[in-house]
Amino acid sequence: MTAQKLVVFSIGALMLLSLSSCTQTNSAQLNSTTSTPVSIKVGGSTSTVGLLTLLETNYSPSHKNVKIIQLKPGQSESIIEGIKLGVVDVGTISKAALKKETHSSILNSREIVQDLLLVATHPSVTGVKNLTTKNLQDIYSGTISNWQQLGGPNAKIVLLDRPDDESAKQILRKYYLGKDLKNSPRAVVFRKEGELIGAIESMPYSIGAFSLAYAISHQLPVNRLSINGFAPTSANFKANKYPMVREIAIVWHKNAAATTQNFIQYISSPPAISAIERAGFLPVINQSSGQ
Repeated sequence: MTAQKLVVFSIGALMLLSLSSCTQTNSAQLNSTTSTPVSIKVGGSTSTVGLLTLLETNYSPSHKNVKIIQLKPGQSESIIEGIKLGVVDVGTISKAALKKETHSSILNSREIVQDLLLVATHPSVTGVKNLTTKNLQDIYSGTISNWQQLGGPNAKIVLLDRPDDESAKQILRKYYLGKDLKNSPRAVVFRKEGELIGAIESMPYSIGAFSLAYAISHQLPVNRLSINGFAPTSANFKANKYPMVREIAIVWHKNAAATTQNFIQYISSPPAISAIERAGFLPVINQSSGQ
């Protein structure tokens, strides 16, 4: 299936998911001064949906008159296209995907958090606390296939990977793997980050890279590995010792309804920033409301 067909398919899915709420949303916007519930349709790329859920969870209790409808996760390109078409009100995507966008005349966007990525293993991998750049390259290329080669148990390495067009794999390549490293043919590749996380929780001797904030907020029982002697912490990132971070942006239409604008403003409020920090994200503050 071509990329163009994938975008069309994804948008069709978004439209079907939001169809039942369109009439309610439009009428509610026309009567925003009444007590009629107003809906906001939000959608996130597969790697940013955790942040979107966090924002929804913390926003809803103090905004009883607003119903947030969270659409199924999709590709960043599909989320952007959905906003242009009016079937998505607010989207969260990786900033890297946003840089490719060429329709900024109708969209507003703002980076809101930085999400550290970690390399982690299933708890069954004992004796391995730190990996070097060369170790990572050997694991992801399949040159090293047994944990015993790295000081761990005598067991085959189960490599859980992401496609090369996904942000987590792109960041791994940027800082550690290199752009030309060939992927191991034995790797189990997951399109959605949530699927990879579920697999690393259940598959002994597995290893994969994903959101540190997700690991923190969900208290995942995995081994968080240091890389080149530095743990995946905000302190090490700020000291330029741990570089692997994903930047997440929020996107909305320049003609968005007042209800959507209020939700956007909430994201920079002290309660939202506090919730973001507790979840393990690094909030990006003091930025303008659009670009």
